[in-house]
Amino acid sequence: VQLQASGGGLVQPGGSLRLSCAASGIIFFSTYDMGWCRQTPGKQRELVATISRGNSTSYSDSVKGRFSISRDNTKKAVYLQMNTLKPGDTAVYYCNAAAISRGYNYWGQGTQVTVSS
Repeated sequence: VQLQASGGGLVQPGGSLRLSCAASGIIFFSTYDMGWCRQTPGKQRELVATISRGNSTSYSDSVKGRFSISRDNTKKAVYLQMNTLKPGDTAVYYCNAAAISRGYNYWGQGTQVTVSS
């Protein structure tokens, strides 16, 4: 199983980025709960957004109202639209696919997001 994250980069405060995560090797992608986490050096990984297999979404307080998670099961992909970015959003963003009841939990390799003027 591979989760290939892309779309990171350098953006000015107030700008937007759209992250993508393409899954391969996963059978029945639609049965997985998907999520995005982020991590900065010296800090724990923070769960920022999730979308369930039933398309219910949740967000951390730090990104609520600015980030939006979506999925396309036909493409086996999940997306994170990030608006009104702040320097505090600077981190490596990781994609996650989980089917905990079946013992599956996969992580992608991460994509760097840097918010700076």
